[in-house]
Amino acid sequence: MLLPRSPISAFASRRSALQARLDGPALFAAGQPRARNYRNNHHRFRASSHFLYFLGAAIPGAALLFARGTAQLFASAPEADDALWHGPQPTFAELREAHQLDAVRPLDELPGALRDAGGSAASVATLPTEDAASAEWLSSLLGRTIRPGTGHTIAEGTPDHALALAVIALRLRHDAAAIAQLRAGAEASSSAHLAGMRATRGARFEWEVAAAMTGELRRHNLDDAYSPIVTVRGEVLHNPTHDNPLTAGDLLLADVGGETPEGWAADITRVWPVSGRFSPTQRAIYDAVLAAQEAAIARVKKGTRYRAVHETAGRTLVAALKDLGIFKGDVDGLYERGAAAIFFPHGVGHLLGLDVHDLEDLGDRAAYGPGRVRSTRFGDCYLRLDLDLEPGMAVTIEPGFYQVPAILADATLTGAIGADLDRDVLQRFADVRGIRIEDDVLCTEGEPEVLSRAAPKTTAAVEAAMAQAADQ
Repeated sequence: MLLPRSPISAFASRRSALQARLDGPALFAAGQPRARNYRNNHHRFRASSHFLYFLGAAIPGAALLFARGTAQLFASAPEADDALWHGPQPTFAELREAHQLDAVRPLDELPGALRDAGGSAASVATLPTEDAASAEWLSSLLGRTIRPGTGHTIAEGTPDHALALAVIALRLRHDAAAIAQLRAGAEASSSAHLAGMRATRGARFEWEVAAAMTGELRRHNLDDAYSPIVTVRGEVLHNPTHDNPLTAGDLLLADVGGETPEGWAADITRVWPVSGRFSPTQRAIYDAVLAAQEAAIARVKKGTRYRAVHETAGRTLVAALKDLGIFKGDVDGLYERGAAAIFFPHGVGHLLGLDVHDLEDLGDRAAYGPGRVRSTRFGDCYLRLDLDLEPGMAVTIEPGFYQVPAILADATLTGAIGADLDRDVLQRFADVRGIRIEDDVLCTEGEPEVLSRAAPKTTAAVEAAMAQAADQ
């Protein structure tokens, strides 16, 4: 598939919308390339998401200044030998025309432009970047201390806080160009999951499946939106390694999503049996998680509080586990005593957009509504989002079931359930370490749109995809 390219008019509209919300000047830094192991060997450059939202191009070291109704880009002038090492680079005039900007100017003119914009550089609003080099540069430029990764601690009443609120208001509900990017990223990432299923039957180690999946992302011109999780140790929620051997009785959990060239993320998790067939116990738990996920997806509608989506997933999972004999007692009572968190110890999902956990750099002010705070209860405290859903919001829905030894052995986490957790029955499901099923879902004016629906999800669809690979 050919990824869509957002029209330049979309970025111009976003810039105009921000300017309408600003009382003063604002500066966005793209960020600096980061060295891998020596100065001239860089990681792939990925610009700040806030910068990308308003420009759509990753320009290392650049900055975008909003002031007096104009949007100006400041960037380093091409070096004399750029054509040799990097190929021809666009001129400032070409950048200005290509991005419909008011001006593109050399980076060394930025200090003067800041003084002209606000009377003093210190009055110019900005948002902290994640890299230390850019934070140091911004501190020097604006005359105040800006530390990397401190967007969640911006003081209220400051120009930076007003800018953060303005950006949140724009980025929470995606425009048509953003939705097209999210759809394309989810579709290509769904293909990567299908490729992983098909590669598993002939694989010996996790890394072989991971290679097939990331290779499929590259085939569609997608980078990784985050470090891929491909593991038979599904009970380790963010397992970073791919070095375990694959054996016939294993379930393989793959949490893999791509990022479009404009920076928009997909985030999909699927689980499949290494052998190509779920055991009866694996199928039973898988179907319990799927029931919880489908119940939660059905609630992604205009006006629904996201915490209610989370609770729907938890209650549905508890009810399914009760039907299997793992829990005993009243479902509502079990849920209120924390039964869901024993096996589902995280939130049901998060915002999705230019970041895989969108706007998380700005903290709970972006993800929690006025007057809402995080729960202190285990499991619920990890819920990343508590807003009322609105059309244009994209979220993930990703309940799971994990047998985490540290949780099951901790009486402070399981004691409230006591004998209503039947550990003898649970032992019958020992071949299930971890299952998570995750989709990218768009809230609309009507029914939710599952952007990642092309990735096989039911046990029958998963087994059919793997059988097709075995027949080839």
